[in-house]
Amino acid sequence: MKRAFLSVSDKTGIIAFARELHDLGYELVSTGGTQAALEQAGLQVINVTGITGFPECLDGRVKTLHPAVHAGLLAVRGNAEHMNQIKELGIAPIDIVAVNLYPFKQTILKPGVTFAEAIENIDIGGPSMVRGAAKNHASVTVVVDAADYARITNEIKEHGDTLPETRLELCAKVFAHTAAYDALIAQYLMEKAGMNPLGDTFTRTYEKVQDMRYGENPHQKAAFYRETGSRPGCLTEAVQLHGKELSYNNINDANGALELLHEFGNETAVIAIKHANPCGVGLAPALLEAYTKAYEADPVSIFGGIVATNAVVDEETARKMHEIFLEIIIAPDFSPEAFSILTKKKNIRLLRLPSINAPITEGMLDMKKVRGGLLVQTIDDKLFEKNDWKVVTRAQPTPEQIKDAVMAFKVNKHVKSNGIAVCKNGKSLGIGAGQVNRIWAAEQALERSGDAVKGASMASDAFFPFPDCVEAAAKAGIACIIQPGGSVNDDKSIQACDAHGISMIFTGMRHFKH
Repeated sequence: MKRAFLSVSDKTGIIAFARELHDLGYELVSTGGTQAALEQAGLQVINVTGITGFPECLDGRVKTLHPAVHAGLLAVRGNAEHMNQIKELGIAPIDIVAVNLYPFKQTILKPGVTFAEAIENIDIGGPSMVRGAAKNHASVTVVVDAADYARITNEIKEHGDTLPETRLELCAKVFAHTAAYDALIAQYLMEKAGMNPLGDTFTRTYEKVQDMRYGENPHQKAAFYRETGSRPGCLTEAVQLHGKELSYNNINDANGALELLHEFGNETAVIAIKHANPCGVGLAPALLEAYTKAYEADPVSIFGGIVATNAVVDEETARKMHEIFLEIIIAPDFSPEAFSILTKKKNIRLLRLPSINAPITEGMLDMKKVRGGLLVQTIDDKLFEKNDWKVVTRAQPTPEQIKDAVMAFKVNKHVKSNGIAVCKNGKSLGIGAGQVNRIWAAEQALERSGDAVKGASMASDAFFPFPDCVEAAAKAGIACIIQPGGSVNDDKSIQACDAHGISMIFTGMRHFKH
């Protein structure tokens, strides 16, 4: 008689699976809660102690860690010596294993969970069993996902056993499952121990949110994954209320909009993003005014763009938004009237993110895949240190110019380098993004600013290597410049500002974005 070992924390489908195996002639072995559930369903089950001859001990910490179990899993069926050995030892082979691991993830996500509770939910016997069974997948079928139960029983009915290719797939799923399980435990313990996350090895667990229709281009495959746990303010927490499926580019751009939005805290802000760069930013006490500023900053580029705001979208603002084609609107919520107006367009995506104003979670990391490797860094969660802020010119900025300069510096932090941003009166004017030299970015931003540039503030994500950007700013009518400073030619830029009566602020903090 063949033997199946069933021990699952998630009982979904297990009774039907066990009944089918029993009907197919399998002897059932189990532990604890699973055994109780199967017996209650009228199935005959052997407790694991019946094959080990050793009682469960240490509050159930030790029950399957026994040669009678692991030899039954690991004996190579085609190896006569192995089979003779287990026969002499009175050990029967185990042919099917269905095991769930202790719910470590669910435990650490519970509010108020203690460290002791988390440790107690680290499974030892379960991973050992499924790994042993997976190693011997040539003979043993191992399953960690209830979705595979029907496939297994159907193949046994049709072929007398599961197919070799199925056992190989299930083997791979086991090691992916235990790798993710162990990675999450390691991550949790490293955080608790206050260890540097950028150690000699780097492992993280991500869970699929959805498959994408395609990647950046139609010939590329893509999927969206989320970090384990709650991440308030992040796109993974948003609920799509309306519109067609999100694409790879939608998610990338929407994330950029949220990152910039976080710079403004609870100040009512509207961010418009196109191809991962901000094209319009508006700040105002009322949402309609903030949206109007963001729209007027670049009415050409916002078409087909993504808009994010930290205010509930009201009817008035929705009517203005409805006038143009927008891919996505992200907001903490939509009034019923606004929702009714915006959903008249069937394809526009409306995302509700109540936690949109949540501060960035400490310890988050930024990752970038490169061919053959991975770049990992802490996130850019600072703007500047107050002690490093200094005015370096004879001209002193007015309070209004300082406010515009800070806004421009926040915007420019999220512009692809080389980047220049111009702001005035709570509105972005011109943005020069992703240029191969700084003067081109400055010229682009200044030209796009139009006549409103006079008296505005201009930000640069890195220092000026030459005074040419200052000369261009002076010619356009810029009143204040904010930049990190730190060039060997800083004095030349300061002198150029002094010659034109422009105030300049050094922040001491660079914000490259590649």
